[in-house]
Amino acid sequence: MEFKNSQEELERFRIRLAVAGGFVLVCFSLLLARFAWLQVIQHDYYQTRAEDNRISLVPVVPNRGLIIDRNGVVLANDYSAYTLEIIPSKTHNLEQIIDGLAELVDIQPKDRKRFWKLLEESRNFESLPIRTRLTDAEVAKFIAHRYRFPGVDIKARLFRQYPGGPFASHLLGYIGRVNDRDLGKIEDKEQSANYRGTDHFGKAGLEQHYEFELHGITGFEQVEVDAGGRAVRTLARTAPVAGNNLTLTIDAELQRIAEQAFGSRRGSLVAIEPATGGILALVSVPNYDPNMFVDGIDTQNWKELNESPEKPMVNRALNGTYPPGSTFKPFMALAALTLGKRRPEQAISDPGFFNFGGHHFRDDKKGGHGMVDMYKSIVQSCDTYYYMLANDLGIDNISRFMGQLGLGQRTGIDIDGESEGVLPSQEWKRKRFKKPEQKKWFAGETISIGIGQGYNAYTPIQLAQATAILANNGVVFRPHLVKFVTDTRSGERTLIEPRPIRDLGFKTEHINEIRRAMVGVNVEGTGARAFAGAEYTSAGKTGTAQVYSLKGAEYKESSVRKDLRDHALFIAFAPAEVPTIALAIVVENGGFGAQAAAPIARQVLDYYLLGKRPKAPAPVDEAAVEEGGE
Repeated sequence: MEFKNSQEELERFRIRLAVAGGFVLVCFSLLLARFAWLQVIQHDYYQTRAEDNRISLVPVVPNRGLIIDRNGVVLANDYSAYTLEIIPSKTHNLEQIIDGLAELVDIQPKDRKRFWKLLEESRNFESLPIRTRLTDAEVAKFIAHRYRFPGVDIKARLFRQYPGGPFASHLLGYIGRVNDRDLGKIEDKEQSANYRGTDHFGKAGLEQHYEFELHGITGFEQVEVDAGGRAVRTLARTAPVAGNNLTLTIDAELQRIAEQAFGSRRGSLVAIEPATGGILALVSVPNYDPNMFVDGIDTQNWKELNESPEKPMVNRALNGTYPPGSTFKPFMALAALTLGKRRPEQAISDPGFFNFGGHHFRDDKKGGHGMVDMYKSIVQSCDTYYYMLANDLGIDNISRFMGQLGLGQRTGIDIDGESEGVLPSQEWKRKRFKKPEQKKWFAGETISIGIGQGYNAYTPIQLAQATAILANNGVVFRPHLVKFVTDTRSGERTLIEPRPIRDLGFKTEHINEIRRAMVGVNVEGTGARAFAGAEYTSAGKTGTAQVYSLKGAEYKESSVRKDLRDHALFIAFAPAEVPTIALAIVVENGGFGAQAAAPIARQVLDYYLLGKRPKAPAPVDEAAVEEGGE
């Protein structure tokens, strides 16, 4: 029988116990060292991390600046409303969630379409609206059932509002949700931090051009949150600063009367204050309701706006290009006087046509106007006089002179996307066409340029600016819509266009001769019926612009398809002695300028100068001209 060596066993146990104790001591030492590392050495770092997890920095979007007219009428403002929003990354079955929400609040098919469209365009963790402008009852009903909808919450958001609806929409523009192009602009301006939490961006008109003035400065709230990410309390708040306010040169009531004067007709009107360049009215009809874009326009409305043959989304004042027709003649006459090609009393014999290179350029009056001097050429709108004058001036002299007046070039108005138009010249044609035989300018092409036809194509804003320069004795201002910008913090006002650009140096006697003839237009010429009995003296010029070539045939409105009928034009300024308003009007497919455009001008000038309010849109005056007139 073997006996165990108790001493040896005891020694082994002691060794094991020492190893185990050493192991425990090492482990404890490691834990102690780690604890010291975390609690002492890394204390500041982890305290900051903990605070970051406990405190959420929430951006507070500022009120967008107001847009008001020159008399204080609010044209665009902000208001607050509740929005029901979903964070897609915190939900599992969006369809099921939306169906459940629809049992509590009214969610229309258009709301669903907008949501899915926004989801495609947005990052998955963003909060996206499923319903905007909730009623108090709807808010209360959802809050009672909030526990059923993880990732869904109520938010108070600011909404842009255009109280006038479609009124002045083309100059105001609209806002829409931020897209990649907008983000690029924000980054270029180094405004990314300031746009945190901002969902909307100016897309057109003044809203787009003055976006970074209107936006304001984003504020922030330090919010304590629990482990579930729910807000517990607000610890600190940096208030947002509202965007700067825009005070316009626009007279809202004049704008309204000008829009209503068109009735159901398509076209444009631009009225300018000659002594400042301030736009008094900028009309493009038909227009659209910018309120439709604030929440994100639905597919059906967007399709209707873009596919409408009336083209309501086109800003005709800045992007519509039209031959000026006979409204070009006063500027041609001024060029002739300035360049020494004609004297006012110098007369030509008008047989009713001008023969050039074997081609007959017809006058609008059969048999002609007889002996015609400069005054009569404008008052009776004699084409033959200007056929001859254009031939004598030459295309490049015409182009250089008209370029001074801003024709065929962007005016620089404070709305983006302005069209350039076409001011023809030999150089323009060489650049415009590709084939060598098309690049050459032919002398016969100059003839029709003289009566505002041919390659001529200008925007209403360009015609209005040229008319304002004429009314202002050759002193040029940049047309602008904003009178001044008001800083909401300091109240300081910044004027937009305080000084003229240049003085063209026209001779007073030349300006007075053109002015006298344009007054004659509204007293005894083609504009006389529209301005009969006016209590002020106005200067004007009617015009009719061909939409397609007649190829020598006689124009008869009744036999021409409506969309191919001539455009009606009219330019004017008043009072003629010391003008305070200059304007240009285009009525698309309106026929003669005296019939369709001049009556609109009369209503606008009557209100601006006399305060008279029309009771109905301007009538089409069928008796305003004789057959073949303007």
